[in-house]
Amino acid sequence: MKYLILIAVVVGVLWLMRSLRKPSGSAPAQKPATPPQQEEMVSCAQCGVHLPRSEALPGLGGVFCGEAHRAAFERSRGG
Repeated sequence: MKYLILIAVVVGVLWLMRSLRKPSGSAPAQKPATPPQQEEMVSCAQCGVHLPRSEALPGLGGVFCGEAHRAAFERSRGG
């Protein structure tokens, strides 16, 4: 009988410790971060490297990864 009381006390203490460790109402789960908007990728008309359209430089004959490639492309095409 004394072992049954001892087991009941141990279970009660463990249950009490567990309930004190966790708040009674679980906190609401955080929303996952919204993924960034996808952006169209374009390739440089001079070297072929792919980059987002917002970073590309427009020019005669296409878009370019930088001013140097835009100028080189336009020089080579006689523009």
